[in-house]
Amino acid sequence: MFKPNYKAKQLLAGLYLLSAAAVFTSCGTKADNGGYGEMPPQETDFITLNSGNASVETSYPGAIEGSVNVDVKAQVSGYLESIYVKEGDYVQKGQSLFKIKGEVFNEQVNNSDAGLKSALAAQANASLEIEKIRPLVEGKVVSDMQLRAAQASYDAATAQVAQAKAALGSSKINAGFALIKAPVSGYIGRIPNRIGNLVMPSDEVPLTTLSDINTVFVYFSMSEADFIAFKKADTGKGETVELIMADGSTFAHKGKLESASGNIDRTTGSMSMKAIFPNPDKLLRSGGSGKIVIHRELDAVLSLPMAAVKDIQDKFFVFRLADSNKVAMTPIEIGGKSGRNYLVKSGVQTGDKIAVNRIDALNEGMVVAPKTVAADSLSQ
Repeated sequence: MFKPNYKAKQLLAGLYLLSAAAVFTSCGTKADNGGYGEMPPQETDFITLNSGNASVETSYPGAIEGSVNVDVKAQVSGYLESIYVKEGDYVQKGQSLFKIKGEVFNEQVNNSDAGLKSALAAQANASLEIEKIRPLVEGKVVSDMQLRAAQASYDAATAQVAQAKAALGSSKINAGFALIKAPVSGYIGRIPNRIGNLVMPSDEVPLTTLSDINTVFVYFSMSEADFIAFKKADTGKGETVELIMADGSTFAHKGKLESASGNIDRTTGSMSMKAIFPNPDKLLRSGGSGKIVIHRELDAVLSLPMAAVKDIQDKFFVFRLADSNKVAMTPIEIGGKSGRNYLVKSGVQTGDKIAVNRIDALNEGMVVAPKTVAADSLSQ
């Protein structure tokens, strides 16, 4: 009887120890879950949104053209006899460029001159005939019918003189066209023909292209939305723009913006524009390229540091401080850029507190330890 009772007591004691261990283990687990094992809220910097002024910069690729671009073509057919200029030369208006062999045209002038002299002689004879017949008519020796016939012959001779003068003038003009002069001042483009080539007015390729680049036009296209914003901001004095040249440097002179077309292109939804720049040093040339930069000042806009904005599949979000120090992941609409800031169209408002650090570590509803910082300190 003694041994069974002893074993029962040992069993009960073991069960008691196991129960006590389970209780202590349970208490320890609750203590861990009660806060000792949780991470404390992380300190996160926030800025307070305020509306203010912002400088917006937009850029567009452009093509450079001279204010005057002239295709120089032959106005008469003939063989090229002389070329007085070289490609890239700067020429003045009226300066000789090319000469076409002019023997044929000179002979046409001589022939027309001879025709005029013949017509003048016929006119003189007709005048003498009138002078001879008039006294005979007055003396009633001959009828006035002969006088009227003589007058008609004189009128016909006079018309022949006028026709001969026109022919002579035309031949002289053609002879003058044999010497091709610069219609404007500017730079000579490519010269595809050589001495001895036959040139004619119907040639598709011009003898050369002459470009006046004292003032240049930079043509570019802007979207319909940008055009509307430009017209709303236009003060009537013309928008001042900059030109970034092909080497990345900024052109020394400012330009003025003008519309190059009165309508929006239906196929592209864009408006053709041009910027006009003075070019006293002849640094810009026709056929070149550059980038037009337009600066605009906006009033009462909300701006956010780019570092505060999270980009997810082309959508933009910020973490706004909500109640109980929790952050709310808020979608926003971007309206443009100003330096290192985004301009916000919608999603947040003045007075909202926006997280500016630990963006990748934050999640919707996360509790943080907020710290307000000045927006100006972020750029330092």
